Amino acid sequence: MKLEEERNLIVEYGKKLIASQLTTGSGGNLSIFNRKENLIAIKPSGMDYLLMQPEDVVVLSPDGSIVEGSRQPSSETKFHLALLNRRTDINAVVHTHQVYATTIACMNWELPAVHYLVGFSGNKVPLAKYATYGSQELSDNILEAIGNYNACLMANHGIVTVGASILSAFAVAEEIELVARLYVQCKSMGEPVILSKEEMVVVGEKFKTYGQRR
Repeated sequence: MKLEEERNLIVEYGKKLIASQLTTGSGGNLSIFNRKENLIAIKPSGMDYLLMQPEDVVVLSPDGSIVEGSRQPSSETKFHLALLNRRTDINAVVHTHQVYATTIACMNWELPAVHYLVGFSGNKVPLAKYATYGSQELSDNILEAIGNYNACLMANHGIVTVGASILSAFAVAEEIELVARLYVQCKSMGEPVILSKEEMVVVGEKFKTYGQRR
């Protein structure tokens, strides 16, 4: 079976999305790019995460052709391929409908630096304009909005996060959901104090040495 490790990870992290309440049912999708093999593993369309097996995960070439798998790939394959082909610094994409981030996306707001953990994305989380799911327009809007950020809100839809690994892309989704919840709660009390761009530059530099170094 091609990309066995990546397919197992798609199944594992799909279940983690459900356990972490970052999505429900079959909502959202995940992909992993094995650049050495030049192949992409992606969640099958409309399949419940708790029922999905590694052999259900579809293997694609970078142009979207199915290399292995009997299922239809995710309905959002277009923007997964666009992101993975455009940005060589990322190898994984996570898309969810997590509640607080999606609430902000439904307001058509960006997520500012209300808490320093927005640094998992950058100095904010930008917003992509609304377009119908699965469309080329949505893919184009996400590419335009995300730039070099690690997360992007999708107006009236959800959020997409990226990373060098599925672990890091998932971590971005988790941390941004916390920041989004804080922002929603702060807005219910008044206007939150937003960290400056200068402070977020400092935070970004500190993030480069955060965690265990090999």
